[in-house]
Amino acid sequence: MTTPRHCPGFEDIKNLKAFTCTCPTCGKEKEIFSDEFDRKHVCSGCGKEIDFTKCALEAGGGGQWRLVKEETYMEKENKEDREKKVTQIKKTDVRDMTTCDATAQMLDKARRDGVETAFDRAANMKACPIGADSACCKHCAMGPCRLNPKDPYGKVGVCGATIDTIMARNFARMVTSGAAAHTDHGMSMLDVFRQVVKGNIKDYTIKDPLKLEEVARSVGIETDGREVKDIATDLYKELERTYTQIEGEIPFARRVPAKTLETWRKHGVVPRGAMREIMELMHRTHMGVDQHYENITKQCSRTALADGWGGSMVATEISDILFGTPTPIRAEVNMGCLKEDEVNIIIHGHEPNLFESMLESVNDPSLVNTAKDAGAEGINLVGMCCSGAEMLCRQGIPHAGNFMSTEAILVTGAVDALGVDVQCIKQGLAKVAECYGTKLFTTNPRCHIEGAEHIEFEEHEPRKCTDKIVEMAIVRFKNRKAPVEIPKITNLGIHGFSHEYIDYMLGGTFRSSYRPLNENIINGRIRGVAGVVGCTNPRVKQDWVHVELVKELIKNDVLVVQTGCSQIALAKAGFYKPEAAHLAGSGLREVCEAVGMPPVLGVGSCVDNSRILIACAEMVRIGGLGDSIADLPVAGAAPEWMSEKAISIGQYFVASGVYTVFGVTFPIIEETRFHKLLFEGLEEMGFGKWGFTSDPYEMARMMIEHIDKKRRALGIDKTRERVLFDMASRRELEAA
Repeated sequence: MTTPRHCPGFEDIKNLKAFTCTCPTCGKEKEIFSDEFDRKHVCSGCGKEIDFTKCALEAGGGGQWRLVKEETYMEKENKEDREKKVTQIKKTDVRDMTTCDATAQMLDKARRDGVETAFDRAANMKACPIGADSACCKHCAMGPCRLNPKDPYGKVGVCGATIDTIMARNFARMVTSGAAAHTDHGMSMLDVFRQVVKGNIKDYTIKDPLKLEEVARSVGIETDGREVKDIATDLYKELERTYTQIEGEIPFARRVPAKTLETWRKHGVVPRGAMREIMELMHRTHMGVDQHYENITKQCSRTALADGWGGSMVATEISDILFGTPTPIRAEVNMGCLKEDEVNIIIHGHEPNLFESMLESVNDPSLVNTAKDAGAEGINLVGMCCSGAEMLCRQGIPHAGNFMSTEAILVTGAVDALGVDVQCIKQGLAKVAECYGTKLFTTNPRCHIEGAEHIEFEEHEPRKCTDKIVEMAIVRFKNRKAPVEIPKITNLGIHGFSHEYIDYMLGGTFRSSYRPLNENIINGRIRGVAGVVGCTNPRVKQDWVHVELVKELIKNDVLVVQTGCSQIALAKAGFYKPEAAHLAGSGLREVCEAVGMPPVLGVGSCVDNSRILIACAEMVRIGGLGDSIADLPVAGAAPEWMSEKAISIGQYFVASGVYTVFGVTFPIIEETRFHKLLFEGLEEMGFGKWGFTSDPYEMARMMIEHIDKKRRALGIDKTRERVLFDMASRRELEAA
């Protein structure tokens, strides 16, 4: 209702405001108008007079003002505590946050510049203890229901859900999200492959026809005497079943060792199609559907396996077919890869298409000349995070840093453009990019970021996107305003140990085989194999757990394979040089020196964990180490995990038969029935099992103990003298 302008006394009340004052005694609110301050006001709740000296004006919503209660002593204390925390963050030595010298240097600079990073936010944001233990259910509007982690069976949710049901549902939704991320990536790669085969995409071709034939044969497609296009057509149609099939078994189930597949079939966890498994698991975790933690876990395994042996494996294999299978290549990592006198462009994300097209753009003579006309010596393309790791292994493109260094890299002021697609991209990058004038571009329809310009990447015309990014980067270089400070640190190493190259490396062109690996495990020179993979997390000292764990493993003759951000952590620490073999135990060192390889092998991005699965299957096929993946003296770890993809990866390794240890935290309460199922029960059923510790030395001990347990079960716990191959042995090897 509006006040009429002819109302008597209008001039006196046209600026009248209403205030709400909270009674300092009983807390009841009373509305008071601005022309009533000179009167006495009595609280209708307690009957006492309201003392206006204990009220203060504070800005309210919509430009209004209100009277609020003066801060209590406790509120003042909380405010002081918050201010102390902020001060403490500023005083915290960045060396306590990261082992990466380049990142530490840039964090110091960020503080001087007044720029906040994820390290600061993590220090200022305490993780919810109830959520960390997965004792909270928010799957319906009767909640959220919070159970007590210290007394998990003391009460149930409003619907009656027990702690085991709640934890299993939460865990399942993490698996579902992680599996969806990888399988959607794989489906995108399959879409590109299909269009290349049909001739609708001209910028990409089949670069590795031998890999095409190998993958086709692995899923039962005839290749002898057939044209590449015909084989490729049959392959994409067959691999589409990985996603769309509603009954049967996914195509790559053919690669699974027979005994492992028998275990899957016995327990009903062989994936049908990824879309069906993901959809069903989401349905089961809806309120009032699946309410037994064992049954939920069964579908967790089925969904995760649809990731590892489905979506992830499709993504890796198709990427190799289109862009080439990695072979060892010498390349640099760390922030010293940036060049002050060149246009620096970083690509960050997970899909190789964008990066491959960007490689074409930065080498285009006309764009290079434009950069030089702007005063640059050239255009410098650098990778970051997982698409960076993939291009590091495939093309030898320098890599600037892993997940927790992504903001710090922008603090250099040297990055002229950052192009991102999907997964593991901090929204905070937009603010840091703005602070330093870096052009941030999103390129994938699945990922837009507020404050970033979007340039859609279309595989039919990829250069429209990548050329524009280069052009905008050149403009930014020409108009650089922020001072440039690049850490003068680079680390050289050898990357690109695909399953196929490991096979060749161990046996040579004519006798390529995993038999030498198996033989060296049997004779004890190699104790076992460990996959150390995954993210970096600001809740722990960046890279430290990765590095210390791997040091302990190789010192105890455990060969390490790595993917993703873990790979970059060890590369920065110098473990990707053959000379690093001196850090290994005598047995592993002898093998590394004989082959000329480092004791730590980098195989690519996080989706390339599927290469490790294939390697495990090949170790079983060669013989001598059991009949299933669960028999192998192998173990896995994600020491600094942070994403839901990591949980899906962990579950598909566990379901495949691998003991898998996570660090930082684990979203389950110990000594509950669900915890015992994951950490003990699954192994009793013929699968692998989970482990957890945040300590790298304890983690190494747990993994080595498991490897030794498997060696005892195989009867190879005592080392054996090396047996040299005679001619008969060589003929046997060639026939295998």
